[in-house]
Amino acid sequence: MEAIRIRSIRRLSMIRNFLTFVFVIILIWGSAIKTGVSFSSFVRGLPNMWTLIAEMFPPNWHYFSYITKPMLETIRMAVLGTTAGGVAAIPFALFSSRNVVRMPMIYYPARFMMNLIRTIPELLLAALFVPILGIGEIPGILAIAVFSFGIIAKLAYESVEAIDTGPLEAMTAVGANKIQWIFFGVVPQVTAQFMSYFLYSFEINIRSAAILGYVGAGGIGLYLNNTLSFFQYDRVLTIIIYTLVVVIVIDFISNKIREKLL
Repeated sequence: MEAIRIRSIRRLSMIRNFLTFVFVIILIWGSAIKTGVSFSSFVRGLPNMWTLIAEMFPPNWHYFSYITKPMLETIRMAVLGTTAGGVAAIPFALFSSRNVVRMPMIYYPARFMMNLIRTIPELLLAALFVPILGIGEIPGILAIAVFSFGIIAKLAYESVEAIDTGPLEAMTAVGANKIQWIFFGVVPQVTAQFMSYFLYSFEINIRSAAILGYVGAGGIGLYLNNTLSFFQYDRVLTIIIYTLVVVIVIDFISNKIREKLL
């Protein structure tokens, strides 16, 4: 009987895996049809891609000195935006955690606010801020701050809900108030994770800030848009290489810091 039961479980597992595979294939196939994906069009377009790549080489090395200032602007935008978003995320992460705030009328609206913010991409946020604040770095900083707030707050509140409740119960038993409970019981357990999320968000924002110039939000993206518009592909490659170097350096430093924290 036991052998029959094991064979039956294996058969059901194989059927479930097969049906899942078929469902995924149908989903991909249906999505390709509805979006008009054509493999033949992709093959026909490959020569154009190689032509574009050939026009990019060699890169315009003299253009590096010209785009250093906007690249520094991009980094500053990411630093200020990520910092502002990270600071604003701290109270929302606490308000969204059921083990800190036990009232659904508080943590459900806080979570809804975070979900709403995360649905709006940075490029759209920058496009909304530019008509209000004008062309420049400020709209880009605000767009990055709002986007960072949504990501960091979401990840942080999940970390808060996963903390060890033992220290919290001990503090409650000795009469600690809510502020002491948070500062000495919650914050020490999530500080390392929070900083890791902050650095991860900063890495993302460096890449994102590079394209916010497309809508007038300043930074290197404005130069990238202009060079593409005038078909100056050698300068486009220079901007790509410069951005890649900056991202690699920041990613390396960020990983070292996260290793120390975690």
